[in-house]
Amino acid sequence: MQNNSTSTNTDFEVRSLDAICVNDEQVATPSWYNVKYLFLGILFGIVLIKAEVVSWYRIQEMFRLQSFHMYGVIGSAVAVGALSVFLIKKFNIKTIHGEKIILPQKPFDKGQIIGGLLFGFGWAMTGACPGPLFAQLGYGATVVLFTIFMAILGTWVYGRIRNKLPH
Repeated sequence: MQNNSTSTNTDFEVRSLDAICVNDEQVATPSWYNVKYLFLGILFGIVLIKAEVVSWYRIQEMFRLQSFHMYGVIGSAVAVGALSVFLIKKFNIKTIHGEKIILPQKPFDKGQIIGGLLFGFGWAMTGACPGPLFAQLGYGATVVLFTIFMAILGTWVYGRIRNKLPH
């Protein structure tokens, strides 16, 4: 290992490039302990369905600038997220197990614009972003299986060609 102060390829930077969580939980818990997250996910899916956030028609209204509904939902989520991050930083809030929460600074990259555009185009065409896909499937929209398959395929293709792309 090279001991050079100009070297910036730290373990954190390598891990963050691959989107691995830098806040790995250090407390060992049994696997059944995570069942509560399954129930929270199901509850969240029900909320998404009842709020019509997974509705293809609501998403099309948003992209056609015909309704404020989705902008209100997304805007309130951004506000809650920003407030949460602010409070975590200001009061040095720790996890439920007392571990420090690390919020890394990531540099801006032009690939984020390209990726965001591709994401937006896919969202507009399919009427679904990755989060609500499973809520739509649970709601009975089985056509979303194609979108889930294509999302997985796109992620796999990106993983295969990632090293050849200009980051």
